[in-house]
Amino acid sequence: MAVPISQAWTVATYVLRQKRKGRKRFPLVTMLEPLFRCNLACAGCGKIQYPAHILKQELTPEECFRAVEEAGTPMVAIPGGEPLLHPQIDKIVEGLVARKKYVYMCTNALLLKEKLHLFKPSKYFSFSVHVDGQRDHHDFSVCREGGYDIAVDAVKAAVAAGFRVTTNTTLFDGADPNSVRAFFDEMMAIGVESMMVAPGYTYEKAPDQKHFLGRARSRRLFRAILSNRKKTWRFNASPMYMEFLMGKREFSCTPWGMPAYSVFGWQKPCYLLQDGYADTFQELMETTDWANYGKESGNPKCANCMVHSGYEASGVYYTFGSMRGLLDTAIATIFDQYEDRGALDLLNQPTKPVHSFNPLVQITTHIETQAAVEEGTTA
Repeated sequence: MAVPISQAWTVATYVLRQKRKGRKRFPLVTMLEPLFRCNLACAGCGKIQYPAHILKQELTPEECFRAVEEAGTPMVAIPGGEPLLHPQIDKIVEGLVARKKYVYMCTNALLLKEKLHLFKPSKYFSFSVHVDGQRDHHDFSVCREGGYDIAVDAVKAAVAAGFRVTTNTTLFDGADPNSVRAFFDEMMAIGVESMMVAPGYTYEKAPDQKHFLGRARSRRLFRAILSNRKKTWRFNASPMYMEFLMGKREFSCTPWGMPAYSVFGWQKPCYLLQDGYADTFQELMETTDWANYGKESGNPKCANCMVHSGYEASGVYYTFGSMRGLLDTAIATIFDQYEDRGALDLLNQPTKPVHSFNPLVQITTHIETQAAVEEGTTA
């Protein structure tokens, strides 16, 4: 299975309990951002463009625990920034695991091998390693030569040490579907438990504004990638979300499905947009005008979004919303190869990956700049 049976059962019973209580809006995963500081500066990322005094701020373990308990979700994702830069990240993970939360700690893996000893293998804990494709594509995407090799080496070390390891992959315009499919083979071969893949979000602050995907291009790309699947591939996403990416289903966004908490508080309305902050989770839910978000709202910021944080919950809620949803999900789980001759034709069409005609530009991070200044000062 893509996830342990105990995790699938915990999530299923949680959703059904919320349904029985009559809750129209409830979260599925808490997106916990203990810091924004990072040791990469990816061209498509809009999460780390803050002044130095913000990048130095961190949530304490107690603040993290309080936020997670407030939201009450069975799962917690820890993105960033780079969580391994947090001096107490091991305490944060340990405390969440002790609360029997299923934790996915995102990491670019640059520091993973040297900090692996800080963590203990558990069914409740997984390293979610950011790998954006095969070597050339990943290194270009993260603006760091050698990044892929470091990540793969760290994945192998974590798997050998008994940890659950998943990957998360963000795709942009110009992605080669054949290369992505070959990348899936590579990840399965090194022992990755499951993979999550999604199109990138059009961050206004991202350095590269040219290569975000629109909806039509996203569906074309994911139809080519996710149809005619190999039996060895395992994905860390609901079958309904995967069908949504392929253009087989239409869902409305669920912005409250994965609420984000950071040094600013609860982010309105979702992990991707920053339209204000709330001090408490209840305030977030009660004061956000949810009708202003999602594709149907006409909000231009939502027009092309098909990101996991907005639509994975939609797929899960559809599954448990009716007998039809359960049946559709069961069928998608059993018959998961999606044979599609048209998708095969798409794979045969020529592509020109962005990294094939653009040079890799390593963007200096705030951390690297600060280190260079300090080195020059002490020299």
